Amino acid sequence: HYRLRIEYRFVGEQCPGGEGWATRNSGVMLHWQPPETLAKDQDFPVSIEVQFLGGLGRGPRTTANLCTPGTHVVIGGELIKRHCTNSKSKTYDGDQWVTAEVEVRGDKTIKHVINGEEVLSYEQPQYDEGDATARPLIKNGQVLIREGYISLQSESHPIEFRKVELQVIE
Repeated sequence: HYRLRIEYRFVGEQCPGGEGWATRNSGVMLHWQPPETLAKDQDFPVSIEVQFLGGLGRGPRTTANLCTPGTHVVIGGELIKRHCTNSKSKTYDGDQWVTAEVEVRGDKTIKHVINGEEVLSYEQPQYDEGDATARPLIKNGQVLIREGYISLQSESHPIEFRKVELQVIE
C-alpha cells in the first residue's frame, strides 16, 4: 500500500526509428512481475501500467491512462479485458511538467491523479488467466495481484523525471 508521485515531462523529438504509437508515450508500471521471470523475447512485463502520454499539439490526448499487459482490472463492477482504458485527464501539450500520483491499495483499489485531479480509479488488479506470460505467475489459483515491483517505462521518446517519491501507507 503506497502513494507514488512522479513529476515528468516529454522533451525533444521522437528517437529515429521509434514506432509512431510510442511518440510522447511513457509511464510507470505497477505490480510488475519479478524480473527473474521475464522471458528474453517478452514484449512487455506483466503489470498494471499508468500510461503517460503527451499532447501532440492537435486534439485531445489523455494521460494517466491504464494499460494492462497480462492483467485485467475491475471498473464499476465490470471485469475490463481491453488492453488500454483512457483516463478523464486534460491534454498536456508541449514540454510542461506534469505531476502524476498513484495510490495503490494492494489488490483492492488503484487511483490515478494528475495535477491534483483524480482521473481514473479501478480495483482488483489480477492476472489474465488466458495470457501465456501471466499464467506461470498465478500461484495456488490466486489471480489477484497484491504486490510487485515498480518500474519507470520509456518507449522511444525522450522524457525527463524531476521527482519520484514513494510514501508507504500503513
